[in-house]
Amino acid sequence: MRSQTRAAVDELLAVAGLSPGQVLVVGCSTSEITGRRIGSAGSEAVAGAVLEPLWEAAQEAGIYLACQCCEHLNRALVVPAAAAERYGWERVSVVPVPKAGGAFAARAMRRLPEAVVVEEIAAHAGLDIGLTMIGMHLRHVAVPVRLQTAMIGQARVVAARTRPKLIGGARAVYEIS
Repeated sequence: MRSQTRAAVDELLAVAGLSPGQVLVVGCSTSEITGRRIGSAGSEAVAGAVLEPLWEAAQEAGIYLACQCCEHLNRALVVPAAAAERYGWERVSVVPVPKAGGAFAARAMRRLPEAVVVEEIAAHAGLDIGLTMIGMHLRHVAVPVRLQTAMIGQARVVAARTRPKLIGGARAVYEIS
């Protein structure tokens, strides 16, 4: 799991070209990684095995890691306090635990520096491990990234980068015909 996670995040970061200070959102179902239905068999051990390579890659790239909670916390996010401050994200009062937030977010709450929880962000890239629906936390123009690492354990991996909106340009039409 560690090597698959590291391969996936490294590949995404290479394609996404994030600048220091930008944000990578990750959703992770530890149940799906172990071959179970999402939300049915969370594992803090699996969460740790996935979170550590993500955290290491984020630190090396100088980016912020945002860890999505499960649907029981409305897919809120665990982020470093510095990221919340920099981007003006409003903090909420909740502590993710394995049965309400998910094992991954619960682990992130203990691992990220001065971790806080926020309800919404607009990340620059995202990694979705186990089809956890991270799209709501990406900037408006998400571009799918097809990774060589398509699975982590038994969980499907989906990735995206974002780009600025294209307004005008060669395809734009300015008059009604």
